[in-house]
Amino acid sequence: MPLSPDQQAEIDAQRSETQQTLRATAPGMEKHLYTAHPVLDHGFVRVIDYMGDDAAICQAARVSYGRGTKSVSNDEGLIRYLMRHWHSTPFEMCEIKLHVKLPVFVARQWIRHRTANVNEYSARYSILDREFYIPAPDALAAQSTTNNQGRGAALEGEEADRVLRLLTEDAMRCYDHYEAMISDEGQQGLARELARMNLPANIYTQWYWKVDLHNLLHFLRLRADAHAQYEIRVYADAICDIVADWVPAAYKAFADYRMGGATLSSTALDCIRRMLKGEQVTQENSGMSKGEWREFELVIGVQDV
Repeated sequence: MPLSPDQQAEIDAQRSETQQTLRATAPGMEKHLYTAHPVLDHGFVRVIDYMGDDAAICQAARVSYGRGTKSVSNDEGLIRYLMRHWHSTPFEMCEIKLHVKLPVFVARQWIRHRTANVNEYSARYSILDREFYIPAPDALAAQSTTNNQGRGAALEGEEADRVLRLLTEDAMRCYDHYEAMISDEGQQGLARELARMNLPANIYTQWYWKVDLHNLLHFLRLRADAHAQYEIRVYADAICDIVADWVPAAYKAFADYRMGGATLSSTALDCIRRMLKGEQVTQENSGMSKGEWREFELVIGVQDV
């Protein structure tokens, strides 16, 4: 389970306490505060704190005080303008602090996004729990034949069973050895900072991760994409749901222009103009490489132009 009874009791206690404040709050985000949203087999994402809302983005863009007399529709229009024209600074005025429990190998992908503040559970000072990410059978897949950093067809039958058995046995054996090394019963016991090197990359860690909205949306654009690794994508999907409730206008613009939109090169735009004029455009006369042409076809929704 992602949460122990003690952890759930702590969250319930936090949610039962209310604090009076004069700062702006987002009703959609208030319902998420402290609540742990399960991810994978033992992981979760939960909001610890946040600052700002859609109005804060508009306020920063207008460099004014208060909400003024602007209507909601005008605020939404301004946010869409900012998103459309890549004006990032107003989105940096909103921040979120997340508590995330995730496998170490996912954390090592995640930490590549260096524009956040991170404080991770320390295995030098504390003993890690015996919790490992073991994929569901339908998440086991062979290496992709077309993408060196992706997965292909699902493993089946005896091979899938053998892989799951090996993953589980190896994880448990490594943790058994970890416990044996740090034990001080009848021996000095190896230092925790050394014993942790024997733990596998699928063991769970935890961290607090604080980031502004602009950089969070960049993270989501990459990690909630269909091409992202499943194990980090499910965390991004959970965060997307939270952000959609926190800043609905900003998230709607983000989903439209970033997640659902596309960036085209000048060569690609020229091909579209030629097509609109009735010209037969092919990869050979497009000026694009085969890879570019294949991606272009996907963007415009055709496979044979």
